[in-house]
Amino acid sequence: MKRTEPYQLLIADDDAGFREVLRAIFEPLFLLFEAGSGEEAVEIVEGEHVDLILIDMNMHKLTGLDTVRIVKQIDSRLPCILCTSDATDELREQAREVDVWSVLAKPVRKRELLTNVASAIDSTYGDSDVSSPFGSMN
Repeated sequence: MKRTEPYQLLIADDDAGFREVLRAIFEPLFLLFEAGSGEEAVEIVEGEHVDLILIDMNMHKLTGLDTVRIVKQIDSRLPCILCTSDATDELREQAREVDVWSVLAKPVRKRELLTNVASAIDSTYGDSDVSSPFGSMN
């Protein structure tokens, strides 16, 4: 069944400039929420329906992984894509352990970001149509 409502995407990053870049990419296609910290991200997930999270690893207090651990307790199916400037093998293993969908190295390439978001939505919600509007955005 084709979804008529836009997917709801949470962008969690303490860098307002990076959130702005992601907003410019995804605003035409998604309903967006933004959080400047892991704590804010948890509050949003507790109070709103969120379909996918793009989250930075290195934030104050709660890291991206700490935040994912908490939001997975709220909604275990919620796909989370971790963005980091330090994409080590150790971090990738830790991310797998908490069921992160994927780990993307900053600076993130637009095509890689769009592909991962579309794949996470298709796999989680069975909606392969979500990638259609991305074709013109690569």
